Amino acid sequence: MRLVGLLSSYKLRLERKKRRVRALRKSRELNGVVNRTADLRADDILLFCTLRNERVRLPFFMEYYRNLGVGHFLFVDNGSDDGSREYLAEQSDASVWGTTASYKSAHFGMDWLNWLLSKYGHDRWTLVVDVDEFFVYPFCDTRPLAALTDWLDSSKVRSFAAMLVDIYPKKSVNETEYHEGQNPMEVAEYFDAGNYMISRNKKYGNLWIQGGPRARAFFPNAPERAPALNKIPLVKWSRRNIYVSSTHTLLPRGLNMTFSETGGEMASGCLMHAKFLNSFEAKAEEESKRKQHFADSFEYKAYKKGMRQNPSLWCKWSEKYINWRQLEILGLMSKGNWI
Repeated sequence: MRLVGLLSSYKLRLERKKRRVRALRKSRELNGVVNRTADLRADDILLFCTLRNERVRLPFFMEYYRNLGVGHFLFVDNGSDDGSREYLAEQSDASVWGTTASYKSAHFGMDWLNWLLSKYGHDRWTLVVDVDEFFVYPFCDTRPLAALTDWLDSSKVRSFAAMLVDIYPKKSVNETEYHEGQNPMEVAEYFDAGNYMISRNKKYGNLWIQGGPRARAFFPNAPERAPALNKIPLVKWSRRNIYVSSTHTLLPRGLNMTFSETGGEMASGCLMHAKFLNSFEAKAEEESKRKQHFADSFEYKAYKKGMRQNPSLWCKWSEKYINWRQLEILGLMSKGNWI
């Protein structure tokens, strides 16, 4: 049994080394647009993000995270032609790299971010999110993000999990107008309070969560193929770290242990996922053709088909989103022993 454990540990160390080498190699695909990292302060919380053609979402996205306390943004722009790169380059608290290389061959963008995390994130708290993800944590309405990271530091906790919660409008997604600068949670107000499946990944030790509106609407006959909802977006970064599968899985393996095995309750958050706005159908059409996402964009092909059949995700069990306390009552997140 001990030999099996040692062999497993060796394989994970080898995998981590290979992924770090891969990230270094893929960093050559990045071209600096504007680099303001010389302005970083020692206590800055950094946000890392890869995007393509998200200009309309960017103003509120940056405002939201600035208000939480993010000190600097590091973006990889993957071939945008809608002004996203130019907008980001004008932001005084952002650094931007550009590439037209394959998102898919860069392990869906994670090779690029892993390199930036290693170069700029070492010994800092880092937040990795998409432009349609909004981090919600205990007391986020009254306490800045630095209060959470200070508490995690004092508790000797180096990673913080967040469940992805899809939010959607009551009316048809195609009819839900979203305007630049608007809070998407004002128009996509509903979420599934239940309907989730949970298991444990034996290899990496992380929880694996699926379900919600995407499973019931787009994968009703194959729920096991529905997108994963477990994420670990907030990490005290080290050059030893590497993201393995988006922000679902990390190495070293201990960073995935964001749940208690002794019956206690660990603090966690949510990522409110505002994918389902009126731009969604066009995005699904584009990405299903580009085939740059997992399994030749199987997920986006399912979205495209599902939106033709039923463009509304709302159902009689849908819950209207209020705040983080509601999410905690429903068991989707926890303040643990943070008081």
